[in-house]
Amino acid sequence: MEIKIYGDKELRKKAALISNITSDIKSLASEMTEMMHQKDGVGLAAPQVGISKKLIVIDYKPDAEKLSNPITFGESYLIPLMPVALINPEIISSSKETIVYEEGCLSMPQIYANVERPKKVIIKAKLLNDEEIYFECGGLLSIIIQHEIDHLDGILFIDRVKSKDLSKIQKKLDKLKNTKL
Repeated sequence: MEIKIYGDKELRKKAALISNITSDIKSLASEMTEMMHQKDGVGLAAPQVGISKKLIVIDYKPDAEKLSNPITFGESYLIPLMPVALINPEIISSSKETIVYEEGCLSMPQIYANVERPKKVIIKAKLLNDEEIYFECGGLLSIIIQHEIDHLDGILFIDRVKSKDLSKIQKKLDKLKNTKL
């Protein structure tokens, strides 16, 4: 298993829904979690490893001061489960209030830029045990989940970067893309 790098067409494909949580899906989630840990990531989506399935893995254990204040149900529920795999995750609601955060991506090594996203989101997903969950999350957990869900729709964080900020990283992006050709 290897992480697809910016320029790879797999990263722009829309992922397919997972209809059954099979042993293969559970194995994929385990392998993705291991890969994410090897690369010191906090999230990874199946399309980033060339698998067009709606599966993300997350491992985020924040310090108390990094949690949204007050802590959301999603944070209190999910953080003890970390690392966690989410099947067919979707954003069903998002706050009008936004937050700007410098994001990076395992598919774009050493490239970082500010991205504005909704501060809080409500997510619907399934866990590997087939339990359907709905949860609200804010802060960095919200950003991580939104970033990974974007991957399932073929959207990269650079697609959400303002043009003035994108111009600052364009040379690095071009170099990264050209090294993969």
